[in-house]
Order: sequence, then C-alpha cells, then structure tokens
Amino acid sequence: MRIRRVRRTAPRPLAVLSGLVTAACLGLVGTTTAGASPVTDASVAASTEQADPVGPPQDGFPAALGYSLLHPTAVPSGADDWACRPTAAHPRPVVLVHGTFENRYANWAGLAPKLKEQGYCVFALNYGGSGSGPLMATGDIPTSAGQLAAFVDRVRAATGADRVDLVGHSQGGLMPRYYLRHLGGAAKTAHLVALSPTNHGTSLWGLGLLARAFPGGDALLGASCPACAQQVTGSDFVTALNEGGETLPGVSYTVIATRYDEVVTPYASSFLRPAPNVVNQVVQDHCPLSLTEHTDISYDPTATRLVLDALDPAHAQRPSCLP
Repeated sequence: MRIRRVRRTAPRPLAVLSGLVTAACLGLVGTTTAGASPVTDASVAASTEQADPVGPPQDGFPAALGYSLLHPTAVPSGADDWACRPTAAHPRPVVLVHGTFENRYANWAGLAPKLKEQGYCVFALNYGGSGSGPLMATGDIPTSAGQLAAFVDRVRAATGADRVDLVGHSQGGLMPRYYLRHLGGAAKTAHLVALSPTNHGTSLWGLGLLARAFPGGDALLGASCPACAQQVTGSDFVTALNEGGETLPGVSYTVIATRYDEVVTPYASSFLRPAPNVVNQVVQDHCPLSLTEHTDISYDPTATRLVLDALDPAHAQRPSCLP
C-alpha cells in the first residue's frame, strides 16, 4: 500500500475553531437571535434566484472559511447550476449540507468542484441562520430540516429527478435524518453520506472547542445556538431522533469518520447502528497515517474518495493515500 504523506495538521484545528468563535463573538455569525432575519423556506428558495458569487476551488478549510468571511453568500465552484440535468451515469443530483458554524462555501469549496468534474449535478444551501452572516447552522434543527426540505424540492423540480443524494458534514449529517424521518425526505432521498456526523451527539468538551475559546462563546451553546444544545450527547433531540431505529428502509447510509475528530467525541459516536443499509468507515482504516480532523475532513483526499465510492459503488476505487 502506498502511504500518503501527511501534513502535520494536528495543532491547526483549535486555531481554526477559535477563529470561528472569534467571528461569532464579533457578530459575524448567522444566528437566529433577536434583530436578525432568520433563514426561512422562502428565503432559501429565493436565494437560488439571485446571482450569488461563485468562489474559487479550495484545498483546505481555513482558506475556504477566510474567503467566506468576506463573501458570506458565496457558492462553491461547481454547485447550484440550476440548468444542470442529471445523466444516465449519475441520475441523482447531489445536495451538500454544511455543518454547525460553517456555510456552503467554507464546507464544500473542495468537494463541490470534484463532484461536478465527475459529472454530477451539485447543489449546496445555506441554512440555520440569518442571511447576513457567514457562520450558519446555529438555529433549531427541525426548522433547519424544513429549509433542507424546501431546497430539495426545488432541486428536484429544476432537475426533473425523483430522488437526490445528500452529502453532509457534522450537523449536516445529523439534520437530514430528521428530514428523512419526519418531513417525507425518505421518499425523495436515495443515499445519505455523512462526514463526521453528530449522530449520537457530542460531549460538552467537543462543543467547548467551538464555544469556549473566547469569553462570551458559552452563550452560543444556548440562547444564540439552539443547534449546539440539541447536539449534546443525551439531549432530548438526539434521544428522540434515535428512538425506534436510526435508519429507514429504502435509504442507504454511509458514515465516514476520523479518529482525530476533536469535536465529535468520541469519534465512534458518529456511527449509525449496524444495519444492512448502513456502512460505517474510518479514514484511518484506509490510510493509517492520515491526521485529518473534524473541520478538514471534507477536504481530505481519502474522505473525498470514499464519498465518490459511496455515491457510485459500481465504479469504486481504493484510496491512494497520496497527498
């Protein structure tokens, strides 16, 4: 096996996450606090009518986040081409769902253009916050699921596809499960591929990396970030979502986790309960020297290969473990 040369990124996550909280405390976060204009189903649909700027491809989360701070409505390259029509090779559009404190560009500026190059129709939404801030997905998760439902319906109407594939990161892997179970999404979705999802919640230590690096960050866990409280291990939301079975028939589920996840702790809490329609994977099972962590997993080449394989298993390829 050829081993990928690994950049030493272990110290970087805390700096990146601290930057997120700094931005939030400076008022850049797209929360649903008083005075903000919350994202609604109508505004999600309306945003697709506007000519949002298309940002350049990126090879890492910090650069993508930095760009999105200056261009909070940016669309990742390759995404949101509303004239795209699925092909016989890739008949289902791919909808990308970002994570907490992230946005569509910061999360998907690496993967979206790669999916487009492979011939997919790719779409990405911002959800769970105001329309003015770059840091999203802080609002009530069921409300965010309603925004995803509206976006998926628009994608299906534009492309003529009956079903879509969802690819999500962190909360973006958890929140779609509410859509599938409670908002009719299972009939409209073939596959949910989740990168480091918070399927069984995360510890306060993990959320603390997001919220406690700076004074005032704790407030984001509650009043300013309902989604944070809902993702704590043992929360009423997580408990209710997992009761009675974690998956639904007719939908395939793939979870891709990393042993170096510092936000979803322990990392194995990302995994769904074993079932015939569930695949749980760890990046390091394929490339043992990989140090990829929570925020960078959507840019990691091994994780990208695993996403492509999950979406098109008939043409799956072994990750190369190269840089």
